[in-house]
Amino acid sequence: MKQPKFRSLLFGSAMLLGSFQANSKITFTEYNLPNGLHVILQEDHATPIVAVSVMYHVGSKNEDPQRTGFAHFFEHLLFEGSENIKRGEYMKYIQSAGGILNANTTQDRTFYFEVLPSNQLELGLWMESERMLHAKIDTVGVETQRKVVKEEKKQSYDNRPYGQLVNVIYQNAYTTHPYRWTPIGKEQYIDQATLSEFMAFYKTFYVPENAVLVLSGDINPEQAKALIAKYYGDIPRGTNPIPRPAAPEPVQKAEKRVVFEDNVQLPAVVLAYHIPKQGTPDYYALDLMSQLLSQGKSSRFEKEIVDKQKKAFVAQALNLQNEDPGLMIMFGIANTGVKPEELESSMLAEIEKLKKSGLSDEEYNKLQNQAESDFVSQNQKDIGVATNLATYYTFQGDANLINTELDRIKKVTKEDIKRVANKYLTKENRLVVFYVPKTDGKKSEAKNATPAPKPATGAKKTGKK
Repeated sequence: MKQPKFRSLLFGSAMLLGSFQANSKITFTEYNLPNGLHVILQEDHATPIVAVSVMYHVGSKNEDPQRTGFAHFFEHLLFEGSENIKRGEYMKYIQSAGGILNANTTQDRTFYFEVLPSNQLELGLWMESERMLHAKIDTVGVETQRKVVKEEKKQSYDNRPYGQLVNVIYQNAYTTHPYRWTPIGKEQYIDQATLSEFMAFYKTFYVPENAVLVLSGDINPEQAKALIAKYYGDIPRGTNPIPRPAAPEPVQKAEKRVVFEDNVQLPAVVLAYHIPKQGTPDYYALDLMSQLLSQGKSSRFEKEIVDKQKKAFVAQALNLQNEDPGLMIMFGIANTGVKPEELESSMLAEIEKLKKSGLSDEEYNKLQNQAESDFVSQNQKDIGVATNLATYYTFQGDANLINTELDRIKKVTKEDIKRVANKYLTKENRLVVFYVPKTDGKKSEAKNATPAPKPATGAKKTGKK
């Protein structure tokens, strides 16, 4: 979803303010409704603003391989309206109240939120409850959003330089786990799906026991609890089992190499390594490592590959925060005249330096300072706090990790970073992608790959769902 403009500059400025400091503890209360909905309330009167958010524990990894793209499709579809909200009026309600709203989907969850003046809390709660119980899923809405999603795919993936890169990475890095497809999915599956299939998806995943409701900001907790009981207390539990991927991705035992041709001017090189899931000790060490390699002008990739060698005009590394074991992805776009093999060699050389020599005290201290600054920045907005509370609860079952994450990061030593480099950044655990200019006027499938199997081609409410 695109984020609407603020109603006023005053409200936009207020929303950006926060009171969280590095040594502050974020206090909150949490409880479950009888229907299984988990509720987290975080009270902060720094500004007259409240974030209302709901995270559903459903992403692309929960989809049928023959119906990929459903989770992302629902992110759009559930703005169509409800039995009590006319089509096209969802955004009007929030914008007229001086708020903003948005939603996003990952491989693991779907997240909806409104940021409102605190005197509009009830509006936000009502509207999210409508989404959970009375969403408008009909032929008109489905057909409208089929067109919207296909146009988004065309603009953001098919016709954008390097737009297929993430898809190429995941479909080759994974062989079994449903991370092998990404949230955008396949448009033909959305076209083939029937209205009954969409209804079944809604009734399976958009249920209170598969969601966490988080309020963060200028709230009175007792008043908020009464409103939550009013709007969510009578929503029934779901009746379908919620499918969760059970089979782990097998350990990769040999390097995979892929050449993918697309309508780009300069070649790109990707090195992707399998890493543990977020929340594990090694994940934190790997996260600091990615900052060492690419965060800021003084990072190793920037100083050596971009500035000194001039092999690339951009070179980055990042860990994707997946619920299940994910990937560390290193990405570079070559400068004019530089072959992908040369850029790959330079990237691998930096990795080998780290594996052999580790890092200096100066680099380590800078990493820790950067990590603390980044974490504090995330929690300087009510919506940032709400997002983190929901994420920690959904993926790790512990919302209080919002107060202990910095401690986990600070436990990472220089030796840990060197150790995980040697443990995970190995040739046999590596996928190499050369994303190159097309040579024959047509896009190609991946060439010279050790391919992964791909998915087969391709108001108070009453009543129940």
